[in-house]
Amino acid sequence: MSVMALGGLAALYLEHEGHWVTGMNNFVVWGVPHVFAVFLIVAASGAVNVASIATVFGKGAYLPLGRLSGLLAVTLLIGGLLILVLDLGRPDRLLVALTHYNLRSIFAWNIYFYTGFVALVIAYLWSMADRMGARFKHTLGVLAFGWRLALTTATGSIFGFLVARQAFDTAFLAPMFVIMSLAYGLAIFILVLMFTFHQEERVLGDQLLRRLKNLLGVFVAAVLYFTLVYYLTKAYGAKNYDLVGWLLFGGGGYSILLWIGWILIGTLVPLAMFWHPRTRRDRRFIAVACALVILGGLAALYVILIGSQVYPLQIFPGQTILDSGFADGIKVADSTYHPSLPELLLGLGGVAVALFLTAVGVRVLQFLPDSLADAELPADTEEPSAGKVSYVDDLATG
Repeated sequence: MSVMALGGLAALYLEHEGHWVTGMNNFVVWGVPHVFAVFLIVAASGAVNVASIATVFGKGAYLPLGRLSGLLAVTLLIGGLLILVLDLGRPDRLLVALTHYNLRSIFAWNIYFYTGFVALVIAYLWSMADRMGARFKHTLGVLAFGWRLALTTATGSIFGFLVARQAFDTAFLAPMFVIMSLAYGLAIFILVLMFTFHQEERVLGDQLLRRLKNLLGVFVAAVLYFTLVYYLTKAYGAKNYDLVGWLLFGGGGYSILLWIGWILIGTLVPLAMFWHPRTRRDRRFIAVACALVILGGLAALYVILIGSQVYPLQIFPGQTILDSGFADGIKVADSTYHPSLPELLLGLGGVAVALFLTAVGVRVLQFLPDSLADAELPADTEEPSAGKVSYVDDLATG
């Protein structure tokens, strides 16, 4: 609650004083709040993947987790969008943005993707919790699965379509954001699952936790693969030699954050914990590894979003413009952008809102099964038949 209050005060402070009190400027227009917002939006898409595995692909062991998966997806998206609304200024004019669209803009498309995602997942939750909606569960699950892939693709395309920024200008960011969503959403889901079951003193079996952990390891390894391909693709073009060299070795704090935060802490260390014989079965190490994946995800988005903006615009390649306020053609240091405290508090406030809404849903609406003991997990099934009452429906009725 206190973190949410500080986030609200930070939003009021930014609204009253103006964005000049942040570290953002005409050169870096997306700062720390956008890192948190994009991270939560991407993670929301990945969080609903657990429900999709059960409903769409017939993996019965994941059925009891479907409602928590959907709840977390909605709350994470709400937290991310709340940060964006409060950071943009004039939240009172949000209705204008929701009723007037420039359909040639990827930002306008995302309004449909975000609102549609929330509506679909809520309908999906209804089908999992109410016997009357059981016959629609598979159909809604397939729609939610496809919609969240489109949502994450559109989020990555926001940056992939920006041709003015060398580091953004690639369609590869769309699938890269999709695999990032799977890793970061699942890492948050596992932590929330472990914490809530511990607080509620419910049984969480080793078999299901091991499945989730192994799946997260695959996703984290895939993120590492996409990261390597992304930078190799960029480095292949001669025009990007300076960019890649700056991001990897000459970017000061951004290069350190890339290697230490993104690659080492957020990828290699968790993979070692997931697969090492001494740590892969220890729940404490699993929780720490999930936390490191989340921190690595924030570091990755900080480098992708802010590092790409700090590198100077190449309006006239090979030429130096001395009079531009945008540092065109000038090699800038990592001191161009300094995050301010209000920015950080606003981002953390959005995370706190998402977790608070999740806690309320778990406590009030009973999204958790009574037990996830190994012996009580349902077996994998074929595609559910219309009208059949599933294991999750039985849980919903006690």
